[in-house]
Amino acid sequence: MRLSEACGSLRKHDPQPLYLQLQKLVRDAIKTDLVGEGEAIPTERDLAEEFDVSRITVRKAIDGLVDEGLLSRRRGAGTFVIGRRVVKSFSKLSSFSEDMRSRGRNPHSVWVGRSAGAVTPEEALSLGLSPGTMVYRFSRIRYADGESMALEQSTIPAYCLESPDAVQDSLYEALERTGHRPVRALQRLRAVAFTAEQAEALGVATGASGLFIERIGFLADGRAAEFTQSHYRGDSYDVVAELHDT
Repeated sequence: MRLSEACGSLRKHDPQPLYLQLQKLVRDAIKTDLVGEGEAIPTERDLAEEFDVSRITVRKAIDGLVDEGLLSRRRGAGTFVIGRRVVKSFSKLSSFSEDMRSRGRNPHSVWVGRSAGAVTPEEALSLGLSPGTMVYRFSRIRYADGESMALEQSTIPAYCLESPDAVQDSLYEALERTGHRPVRALQRLRAVAFTAEQAEALGVATGASGLFIERIGFLADGRAAEFTQSHYRGDSYDVVAELHDT
């Protein structure tokens, strides 16, 4: 199998680094099922010869795809396609849109609702806000390449955005435009079973396994900027965290 015949060749005079170009070609091969889940991709040596690049370039490209969770190295056997599951890292503060784009996938949302109102007791406790404080609420179904991925409900203090209509595709992009993008966050995760309503929205079976992730994001001055509760499909997500011995 020659990836170049199906996915194209590298552009040596393109300003984009060759390893990133190669990553995109391999992603495209996986996305179009040229290389299926559980199958091995060509060896580093074969890829280097096929695309006329160094093995260092190939290794850097493959390392990135392994980190993304698209590929897995098996000692003595080769490098294999894991599939379409998304690996969500708890060590990096990023938005859903950023996560999908970094993996070569196209994110979009279907709005369930957006509104403005006084903070509820639960929201006030999570965000550290006084009773009566105005907040904006956003509820969406998140998709990647047309496939449902998560249900997301976010509450944002009104001092962080001009209005609920300020959010289009990415909440974090809207917050960044006003200088209120979170710089750190606390997250909690637990396993859940989808209710009938949640399952219908995501197109999965009632009782299917999911991941509930709650995030409270903070600004550099310590004020809370985000309270988000998300229900991710358990068949599409893995969560990883980098640990250090201190």
